[in-house]
Amino acid sequence: MGIFSRNKEKSKLVLVFYVGSSSVGGALFWTDKSGTPKIIYSVREPITLEEDIKADRFLSSTIKSLKIVANLIHNAGVGVPEEVFCVLSSLWYVSQTRVIKLEKNASFLFTPKLADDLIKKEVALFEEEHSAQYARSGTPVRLIELKNIKTTLNGYETSNPINQKGKDLEMTVFISISSEQILGKIEEAIKKHFNFKEIHFSSFALSSFAVIRDMYVHSENFLLINIGGEVTDISMIKKNILHESISFPLGLNFIIRGVASSFRSSLSQAKSLISLFKDGHAEESVVKKLTPIMDKLKKEWLVKFQESLSNLSHDISVPATIYLAVDKEMATFFSEIIKNEQFNQYTLTESKFQVVFLGPEVFHGMAVFKENVVRDPFLIIDSIYINRFLINHAESSKI
Repeated sequence: MGIFSRNKEKSKLVLVFYVGSSSVGGALFWTDKSGTPKIIYSVREPITLEEDIKADRFLSSTIKSLKIVANLIHNAGVGVPEEVFCVLSSLWYVSQTRVIKLEKNASFLFTPKLADDLIKKEVALFEEEHSAQYARSGTPVRLIELKNIKTTLNGYETSNPINQKGKDLEMTVFISISSEQILGKIEEAIKKHFNFKEIHFSSFALSSFAVIRDMYVHSENFLLINIGGEVTDISMIKKNILHESISFPLGLNFIIRGVASSFRSSLSQAKSLISLFKDGHAEESVVKKLTPIMDKLKKEWLVKFQESLSNLSHDISVPATIYLAVDKEMATFFSEIIKNEQFNQYTLTESKFQVVFLGPEVFHGMAVFKENVVRDPFLIIDSIYINRFLINHAESSKI
């Protein structure tokens, strides 16, 4: 049997979509109990870049790209998936890591009912806190993730607290919700080609955290940065816990729009100029004009980055190790900005930033690919996460 041969008892074909803020991706992969997905097809479609962002039009453009990806996968004829997952970038959901605490004078028994009651209360509070954000659109919200990251009983971490006694309980849970309107449009687009009753949703914040945490077991404190088209997401991990996440609305497209505005050019021309500039192939006259513009845009992005780190830190040290998820062509550009910034001069930072770009080579051996399949880091992360945490351990709520 070859590596892409199927054992019906051990493997299933899964379809995963990644809905970002600059493109939509999709992949088909065989699950494997070893934890190594076998990716047999992947594709990515850009979302139309507009001069101004308008929510309704941006959502329509995103759904259009999703439909194209779903159609390409369906027409590829490489297999019929048994399950469908959709991983969302931060633009499409709201999430938070929350700590649930329970202290009593007398010992109590930790039961599934106790855990469910405490978690339901926390979810209700979380939804209430964010209801105003979605009320303006007149649509209800849907819980898409509820994952137990860590449980401690009497001050000791335990992976199986059920039926244990204690006086002091602490559960760290990750919760994410999204608009029913957004999820409904995504489901409608996918179901036109893949008729599934249920599409499982997840967040890229959780999938990337879980995969990177297990890849770099020696690194229990780190920052995870995802620079998308419209937003930059920063997650701070302390002692292997997804401590907090924050976003700011400046991503790759901010740079493109800034250059287009300064040069009075089209967005596509600006994109070409940036590519030539960063690769050192631009004409001297272009370099002379573009350098101060790029420096200004870098500074604007860096100021927001520093502000976000300040809001994340809350007087605790900022990890020095950074794992960066960004399109390959801009990886060096943003890595250099981050490494050269001086945030550590006025706050508690462990040491100078060390940036690890999450390119395809980082995941060598963690996924297997059929010949000629594009190595897409975002889809690789999602496939590893789904294979390892959502399918093989479907009965466990702990990631």
